[in-house]
Amino acid sequence: MQKTDPAQQPPQGDPPQPATGSGKLPGIRHLIAVGSGKGGVGKSTVSVNLALALAQRGARVGLVDADILGPSIPGMLGIPTGEPPEMTADSRMIPAQRYGLKVVSMGMLTGDDQPAVLRGPMVGKYLKMFVDGVQWGKLDYLILDLPPGTGDTQLTLAQSMPLSGMVIVTTPQAVSLKIARRGLRMFEKVQVPILGIVENMRTFTCPHCGETTDIFRHGGGELMSEELGVPFLGALPLAAEVVTCGDEGRPIVVAQPASLSARVYAAIADALVEQVHAAVTVLKPFVWKWDSNEGAPAWMEGAVQPAGARTVPVGLLRRDPRTLSLLWEDGHRDDLDVRDLRLACRCALCVEEMSGRKLLDPRTVRADVSPRQITSIGNYAIQFDWNDGHNSGIYAFNDLRALGERAGLQSVEDV
Repeated sequence: MQKTDPAQQPPQGDPPQPATGSGKLPGIRHLIAVGSGKGGVGKSTVSVNLALALAQRGARVGLVDADILGPSIPGMLGIPTGEPPEMTADSRMIPAQRYGLKVVSMGMLTGDDQPAVLRGPMVGKYLKMFVDGVQWGKLDYLILDLPPGTGDTQLTLAQSMPLSGMVIVTTPQAVSLKIARRGLRMFEKVQVPILGIVENMRTFTCPHCGETTDIFRHGGGELMSEELGVPFLGALPLAAEVVTCGDEGRPIVVAQPASLSARVYAAIADALVEQVHAAVTVLKPFVWKWDSNEGAPAWMEGAVQPAGARTVPVGLLRRDPRTLSLLWEDGHRDDLDVRDLRLACRCALCVEEMSGRKLLDPRTVRADVSPRQITSIGNYAIQFDWNDGHNSGIYAFNDLRALGERAGLQSVEDV
């Protein structure tokens, strides 16, 4: 094994480039993100203890501290900081191990007092390195503790990682719930399944008199889950020992497994496992060579259901060299002409972002234009590499469904 030079202080230049394949994550069954709309709701504490609760059930679990600019996971797990990890011969990081978890964090590279001063694109590069540039081995779950908000990190994940789903953490207070709702909506827009809501810091029980107090109100997470139609995974108490254990590097699930908080985490882990199994994405990530049909995605008519989603595809097919067919979960099928798809591109080169004015002149698009390659983007879109050299357009599934409906109406009018 090679070891990185401890004298090197990351991150100054580009991060080391991971040895990646087709975009899949070999050996990792489920990639689960834990996020929140705002900071201060205990999201990292939930991520750590939830990962440990899954591990205590016999699962193989990894944990990524995806808050690149504000890492906190090493401190909660008692992992030394500022000690660069060992590397494999093919330049993959070897994760730290603690309490049965495999862990990667920017804090392992920078130390407690060394800030990571990075622009957005560099944050995305480090995030990708921490996920697919690590020697994880076989995992049942890889948990990603996200920074708060709906910024670069969240979008990078949605576009480039095959997420099994998202867990939203909130506190019962109204302002937290409002911002958590925005975060939830963001992931819904990019077709990432919402596995559930966790309400943190619900009730405080005085250790002296036993009286309970709802410091941040009560039941807001349950109400939000009902209003939005997403699962409610559980509510955690506000307990001083959770903070103490985290500060000592021994999370509550490990330090006090019989405590109320640890028992609630166990129940949340059980509920999460059920939701993950129910939300398994039908279509797997793909890179599809159009002319040869190499790497073609599945066409799964058996996944069609009457109450299925309108914008979740269960099949893509090259019907002929000029036609892309899509089968949707609700059973509807669209056959789209590939030149029409090229003309419908909404990237910044084809459509003016602010006004929506079309910049692409149809007369400049070849009659024989066709895809060279089609690539899945997260759970919500596909991207085309066209034989005219254009490759910057991302086609969201909801836009493709709308395009198919418009094409269907046009064909009816022509008749």
